[in-house]
Amino acid sequence: MADEITDYDFAASLQTDEAIAVFLSDAFETGDANHIATALEIAVRAKGEARIASKEGMPEEGYDLDNPTLATLLAVMKALGVGFSPMPVRPAS
Repeated sequence: MADEITDYDFAASLQTDEAIAVFLSDAFETGDANHIATALEIAVRAKGEARIASKEGMPEEGYDLDNPTLATLLAVMKALGVGFSPMPVRPAS
């Protein structure tokens, strides 16, 4: 008998602020905007969209994580309990 394959929800595994911070840090290290946007959406789902929106005074559907403004990105990250810290980039070998 074949095993049933189900989708894994990454948001379910992000249960602490530290886990969210590591998850987002890994995403930001890729430098891939689509990957970062997806990771932010997962982190927001982990915390709860309504909770994030209410913390920052935004309507739940009032922010676009596919192409956020810097102000939205900073507000969402603050509501997630994580910061944004630039660091030097090593040139590709």
